[in-house]
Amino acid sequence: MPTFSHLHVHTQYSLLDGAASIKSLVKKAKADGMPAIAITDHGNMFGAFEFYQAVTDEGILPIIGCEFYVVEDRFQKSFTLLNKDKRYHQLLLAKNQKGYSNLSKLCSLGYLEGLYSKYPRVDCALIEQYRDGLIATTCCIGAQVPQTILNKGEEEAEKVFKQWHTLFGDDYYIELQRHNLQNINGTGISQEDINQILIKWGKKYHVPIIATNDSHYIDKKDANAHDILLCINTGEFQSTPKATNEESGRGFRWAFANDEFYFKTQAEMGQLFSDIPEAIDNTNLLISTIVPPKLTRDIVLPNYALPSGFDDQNLYLKHIAYEGCKKRYGGVVPEHIRERLDFELSVITKSKFAGYFLIVQDFTSAAREMNVWVGPGRGSAAGSLVAYCVGITNVDPIKYDLLFERFLNPERLSMPDVDIDFDDLGRDKVIQYVAQKYGERRIAQIITYGTMAAKSAIRDVGRVLQYPLPLTDQLTKLVVGTLNLQVMLHANPDELAKDETRNLKLEEIENIRSLQLIYNGNDEASKVLHDAEKLEGSIRNTGVHACGIIIASQDIDEIVPVALSKESKWIQVQYDVNQIEKAGLLKMDFLGLSTLTIMKDAIKLIQETHGIAIDLDSIPLDDFKTYELFQRGETNGVFQFESAGMQKYLRELKPTQFADLIAMNALFRPGPLKYIPDFIDRKHGRKPVEYDLPEMEEYLKESYGITIYQEQVMLLSQKLAGFSKGKADELRKAMGKKSKSIIDELKSDFMEGALEKGYAENILEKIYSDWEEFAQYAFNKSHATCYAVIAFQTAYLKANYPAQFMASVLKSNMGDIKKITFYMEECHRQGIKVLGPDLNESNNVFTVNQQGQIRFGLSAVKGVGDSAVEEVLQERLKNGPFKSLFELYTRVNPRALTKRTVEYMAKAGVFDFDNRYHRAQYVKEDGNGVNGIELALRYGTRIQQEKFSGQMGLFGGGANLDNIEPKLPAVEKMTLLDELKEEEELVGVFLSKHPLDDFKFIFESIVKQSVKDFKESIENKVPIVFQIMGIVTHAKELISQAGSPYGKFTLMDYSGSIEIGLYKADFLQNKHLMTKNYILVIQGQTDYNRVKDEMRIITHSIYLCADINVNTIYRSVQIEMTPSDLVLGKQEIVLQVLKQFPGKCPLYFNFHDPEGHMNVTMVSNAGINYNLEVKEMLDEMEVDFSFQLNDRWLPLRKDESRRFYNSQKHN
Repeated sequence: MPTFSHLHVHTQYSLLDGAASIKSLVKKAKADGMPAIAITDHGNMFGAFEFYQAVTDEGILPIIGCEFYVVEDRFQKSFTLLNKDKRYHQLLLAKNQKGYSNLSKLCSLGYLEGLYSKYPRVDCALIEQYRDGLIATTCCIGAQVPQTILNKGEEEAEKVFKQWHTLFGDDYYIELQRHNLQNINGTGISQEDINQILIKWGKKYHVPIIATNDSHYIDKKDANAHDILLCINTGEFQSTPKATNEESGRGFRWAFANDEFYFKTQAEMGQLFSDIPEAIDNTNLLISTIVPPKLTRDIVLPNYALPSGFDDQNLYLKHIAYEGCKKRYGGVVPEHIRERLDFELSVITKSKFAGYFLIVQDFTSAAREMNVWVGPGRGSAAGSLVAYCVGITNVDPIKYDLLFERFLNPERLSMPDVDIDFDDLGRDKVIQYVAQKYGERRIAQIITYGTMAAKSAIRDVGRVLQYPLPLTDQLTKLVVGTLNLQVMLHANPDELAKDETRNLKLEEIENIRSLQLIYNGNDEASKVLHDAEKLEGSIRNTGVHACGIIIASQDIDEIVPVALSKESKWIQVQYDVNQIEKAGLLKMDFLGLSTLTIMKDAIKLIQETHGIAIDLDSIPLDDFKTYELFQRGETNGVFQFESAGMQKYLRELKPTQFADLIAMNALFRPGPLKYIPDFIDRKHGRKPVEYDLPEMEEYLKESYGITIYQEQVMLLSQKLAGFSKGKADELRKAMGKKSKSIIDELKSDFMEGALEKGYAENILEKIYSDWEEFAQYAFNKSHATCYAVIAFQTAYLKANYPAQFMASVLKSNMGDIKKITFYMEECHRQGIKVLGPDLNESNNVFTVNQQGQIRFGLSAVKGVGDSAVEEVLQERLKNGPFKSLFELYTRVNPRALTKRTVEYMAKAGVFDFDNRYHRAQYVKEDGNGVNGIELALRYGTRIQQEKFSGQMGLFGGGANLDNIEPKLPAVEKMTLLDELKEEEELVGVFLSKHPLDDFKFIFESIVKQSVKDFKESIENKVPIVFQIMGIVTHAKELISQAGSPYGKFTLMDYSGSIEIGLYKADFLQNKHLMTKNYILVIQGQTDYNRVKDEMRIITHSIYLCADINVNTIYRSVQIEMTPSDLVLGKQEIVLQVLKQFPGKCPLYFNFHDPEGHMNVTMVSNAGINYNLEVKEMLDEMEVDFSFQLNDRWLPLRKDESRRFYNSQKHN
């Protein structure tokens, strides 16, 4: 068998064009014994580093290449239908290190200078500039030489061939491909015709010929999946007729001509080119000239310019660390702190990381100077005293027993990793500062690759195959979120069910069985799954890493290839986050944390409304109000303490010290969650706090004897067994990663060291065994402490300045109407009014007025642009509040406030402050076809014109009757529901009132549970009988997997919202009530499913509130009287009042004498019509009364027993 290596290979990094993963390519090349393999993706080097590592690990020679898009002028970006962007393909391979650098440079400049549409383009001038160390070939049919043969003939093509040959000399090869392409583009010329011309020129000009296959997928059988991938790329159906060039016309789609574009074996290639064996042999000739480049290198830090008077980074770092230490701890630094600081500085000096610390402290200091808030720290960096002293972090590591070696192990040095939180609006300012300091071409973001997950692969394949959308959705609903298709389609469901690590529910196992049944069938659904399986994991698009920033010592495109993204103005490296450090690049995480922005805004509002300047770093960590808030679990809006589960545990824990909050932050996550009940019981003395050894109390006391933090394991291993700081960190890493070999190795060291100190062997065995169990869940205390600080600060603001804090929370969530609604409900619970936008009180965003109420901003109104808001606010600031819409138009530029803009403002209630008018008068036309806005616009325009022309006179226009404000049209007022609909349409929520307000009397009479109570019963799995009432805010009709119709709707009351489903007969009977803005009363019950461990909602009856006759609700009204009431004649007064409301509801008087132990009940001769007015009158007279409901409004539990269902909670 001839020896052959593939030199023209596309991977899945040829986005939506290549269907081959690097792993599968390398696997096949290894199995076939290929000595080398190239990567030549279209226009990019996205996969080069991954490829290099994978191929090198298998002992195969890696060849880094790229198939470029070559154009006449890379700077030309304007084209027409007649003058299109003509792109040729061109293969270039890196021959050596210089070639790799030039290849990388060309690839970068293709993006930075030549990017047009989705194509990074280079031109011949650029290739000539960077040709050193590169090998070029005649490439494929899409290259310039073959295209010239096709379109201009052999003579012209030979000239082009000679130009390329002259440019690359001995590094130019003729590339022959045999894909059996006939009559290319209708020219009558075949691929073999072109090959024969190229062979002729090879002999004539002594240019070696090589055989390649334009490989786009692994095996021949993958051709159809690749074709589907091309359809996904172009948005076409597979049924659309094929065209074999990218510029296919209307009615055709781009496709490959056949199934020959796969990664063929050496034997297949040898057979294909058996008549030209030198084409195979010459691949080895080319390979013999390759000296693989080195893609890995040590990180070189950017140069930090030292201030005058310093010429050594280590000495300067020591200087600013000691200066900062004096500020942190007072003029005289305590000895134990000095020792810690000197130790850390010695490790930093030894590791040559002083520059790193100086760079980070520089941009964090600059951020604070720019009024960008910086978080107290995150991750293990908070364990560094140096970082604390120079201002990188703001949490005292000495106070909280945080460890430097958790951050930087003195015995196993690796690049430190400092992640910094900035307020999310200021983050870009800091990046801009770094770019200005080090150079814009020396900072970059990091590329990310979006892959097709199981559901997206099924959806994409279903669309391309024109499989019905509802049926495609049914397939996706069977997908189990944590598993890939390979597992779901081929693993034994029974074995998956037994696998405790997967924690799959019974219904998920059944879904897997259903998927496998479909997959093994022979219909369209089976085909969809087969093709989706092959495409799952394919790279679909690129993105930008959320927080990673590269800072380099030189222009980054001199080190690695870079690209551009529509998502960011900064360049991005083409290697992903897992490869950049190996490529020699320094990554830092600049995170935008919205919580910092919330606190920043709240502090500003507090200053504006109370005149108080709050320094959150100085607030007392024992603030009583703050701990009360935590103890009540009222932590909506509080950083990392918002979830219902966390709130439940907070109510049980009742934290009293900051250490409790650190612990809860560490424990409330998968794994350690199970230790929270024990932690709570120990805190409250229900369980004893015990220590295996008295010496352990020092480090476990704060966590009630439970090992919560990694730092506790590290400190105790040092104290008990004499571990060094570095070895203690090794133990922490090994336990966290469950590295059994290292754990066992370190155990012998632990036992030996601790036994020497005289501890009992059996106790040591228990301690180490406990650590093995607990430490895999143990959390980084440094991180937990930093985030507990932010949690406490947000809780302090909420507890002490609730309106200002909640206004800032609302502002932060302006783009998410669900969160706005949620936090408005939270405001309602706190007794804080949230008012609609107002012309005179609103700013652009949420604010707090002098009464402590929150106002929506003007920019919250849909259709009101920033320029209009700015115009209003500037004029109001300059000349005071507005008296009316008429005055508004006399003071602002009418062009800034269009009629449509003002209409939206009026409907949203912006002009409600002028109580002379109602909203309809602004927007509804009178008999002459004119509305209030039009009148105001005409009036304001006339006044401004007169002012401009000087016609208002010396004392203004008061004497001119024409300048008196006209009256708005007298039109019918909008109904409350119409007003609320407009508010929801324009602002997204109900503002002026709640839709239930018109039915509040019914609500207060018959509702047994609020939606919040109802949801809590479900969350706590407590079965109940319910009667709830609310407005339908969203409704949708759906089709189940079995093809049955069902519906879901969201019901909202004063306390919150819940989604309810209607199925089968319930849906058919009540679907007409699933209508947005309908107000419903729903009766039913919940039951608990033991097997599925979930609650089931069962509806019995649904009523439309508008159809409920109030008179049918009440069985009787009971008036309670005492002897003193009789003396005062109160019963007669009540009777006289109630006679005004005759009706059929029986009225009873209950006379109760507690001293005489007498109870007498009397019934009135006449019944009453019990309604809201009656209730208010009785309340006003301070009468003690109650009412009984008719049976219809007393829901009972029905026998809804089903298999596996039980009304008792399963313990």
